Formats: sequence, C-alpha cells, structure tokens
Amino acid sequence: MTPFFWNPSSTESILWVDDSTKNFCSLKSILKQQGYRLTLANNDTEALTKIAESPPDLVILNTFISNINGCRITQQIKQNCDLPFIPVLLIANCDQSSLIRGLQASADEFLMKPVEQKELLARVRSLLRLKHSINQRYQLARQRCEDFMIKLTHDLRTPLTSTIQLLQMIQKGNFGHNFSEIRKHLQLLTESNQTLLSMVENVLEVYQYEAGCKDLEFFPVDLWELAQKVVQELKPLAVVKNVALNVKLNNTQPSAVKVRGDRIELYRLLTNLVGNAIRFTDQGSVDVYLSSQDQRVTITVKDTGIGISKIEQLCLFERFRQGKHQRQGNGLGLCLCRQIVEAHQGSISVSSTLGKGSIFTVSLPAL
Repeated sequence: MTPFFWNPSSTESILWVDDSTKNFCSLKSILKQQGYRLTLANNDTEALTKIAESPPDLVILNTFISNINGCRITQQIKQNCDLPFIPVLLIANCDQSSLIRGLQASADEFLMKPVEQKELLARVRSLLRLKHSINQRYQLARQRCEDFMIKLTHDLRTPLTSTIQLLQMIQKGNFGHNFSEIRKHLQLLTESNQTLLSMVENVLEVYQYEAGCKDLEFFPVDLWELAQKVVQELKPLAVVKNVALNVKLNNTQPSAVKVRGDRIELYRLLTNLVGNAIRFTDQGSVDVYLSSQDQRVTITVKDTGIGISKIEQLCLFERFRQGKHQRQGNGLGLCLCRQIVEAHQGSISVSSTLGKGSIFTVSLPAL
C-alpha cells in the first residue's frame, strides 16, 4: 500500500462548539485563510449530532459556559468506538479547575483564555498532524493484517487440500490392501495436520503476547538440557534432508548456561529457531551453540542454508513478514521468537548472506 503523506494545505473540517456567534466569527476568518472548513454548533446536542452525521477532523470546544459541557462532549467522542480518531481542543477559563476538568475529560490539547491567534493556529496544525499520523498507522496496520490473512489462508489451504485428497484416495481404495503404502500416506496426513496445528498455535501465541495476556512462569531453566532435548526431537527432520544437526557448548560448562525463564516458551523459541534452520537448509549442517559471558547466556543457531537478504533482515522479526523465497510461510514464527526473547529481557539478532547461510543469536540474562 502506498503510504499516505499529509498535505497541511489540504482542506480540513473543524467543528467549533460555542454558544457565542461572535466568538466563532472572530476566529473563523483566521482559520478559513489557512484553508480550513469551519462549522458551528451552539450546544451539546447539536455538536454530538453533527459529529455523528459527519465526523470532523478536529473539534474545538469553548468549554464550561452556560449550555456547553466540554467534558461530556469530549468523553462521548473518545468513548464512541464507531467514530474515527477525532482530536479535541478545549478552550478553558484561566483557572486551575477548568484545566483539571479538561485533562480529566481526555482532551488532546487545551488553550487558556484569552486565545492568541498564533497559538491557536499552532495547536490546530499540531492536532491535525497527530490525527493524520494515527490514521496512517491505522491504514498501514489494517493493510498488513489483510495481507497476513491472505497469506495465512493460502498457507492453511495447502496442507488442508493435501489432507482431503489423501483421505479421498484412501476412501476410494486407491492403495488397495497395501497396508505399508496406506501407513506411509497416513504418516503424511499426520505431518500435514501437525503443520496446521503449529500454524494455529503460532497465531494464538502472537495474539496473546500482543494483547498483554500471556502469563509466563519463571523458574531456573537449564538451557543445555533443553537444547539437547530440542535437537533430539528435531533430528528426524534433519536426517530426512541429510543435514547434520549438532548442539555444542562453546568454551563454557553446562552449569553456566542456566537462565530464569518460562521453560515452555524457551522450548518454543529453540524449536522455532532450529526448525527454521533445518527447513531452509538443503545441505551442510545446522549447529546450536551455547555460551556464557558477562552474566549473559548466548544461544547461537548457525546453518548453511539459503540465507536471507539484507533488506529482509531489517524486518525479519516483525509480524506478518516473511522471506520472498519460494518456501515462504506466514511469518509468525520469528515474530513469536522476538516476543518470547523480549519477555525474558533478552535480545535476538540475525546475520546472513544469501546462498551461504544464517546465524541467529539470542542473548538472555544468566541465572
């Protein structure tokens, strides 16, 4: 999607809420000269009606006068989920109680009376920049979400289609009574469903982290023991591809590579990193190194695979991103790795050369 760049000279709509036509007319010409379109509302009801019918780009409230409750209008704007983001500028009396009430109402900005023209224009421009910045981020996030759903649907369709076709073939008796052949295809079905389950679990895990509802249980974890377990479990995948898979201590002792963390999440981290390395390595090896220095434990996963371009490395750990090579996925695995590492007060990085392999490095606080 092409990024939206705000043009400050473009026509913006401003709703001015004030029971005094005189106040409105005195500042209307100033704002109109800057290209803004102004509409006046004389009371709460009229203001909320106009906002609902045609949301303005900015609301300016001359608050705390007879028939205008700036707090009420501001709160209803901010609490209405059906409205886009609308910045609110309060014009308050020069007293502390007006200032406090304005801040409590969740206004985005305020001016104290009497209003200076230059200050008013500066606040208006600042709030409109804020609005368009938020709109742009929302549009980009929405587009990325839509792109992700398309990619995820595509990725889910492939193993699902394969599963359905194999089941139909077995149902039709295509393999006769050859139980060895049937067993082989049932194994393919199992692997396909495991891939689907892994993809769904990644989606749920990423959501939990981003929603702030992921509960972690921190206990001492022996990374040497955990890394050996992961390597042992993933060994069959490497054997099938004729890729050597090793785990080694790098100038350290097993007791030095212990951390305080959530064992399940650290297991998920290692499984993702080592599994990815095997997946994108067709010859050579995948090596996992553990080391300890300066109260930090380092996990290094090195492969001789297809590598990652410099451009892709810049956003590799972002959500909805993945490489452009033929074997691309939905891009959640490495995003999840970053979230797990950051939840453990650690860091993760990658260095890679196309055609020569990649090195993923995780640094965690030592126990």
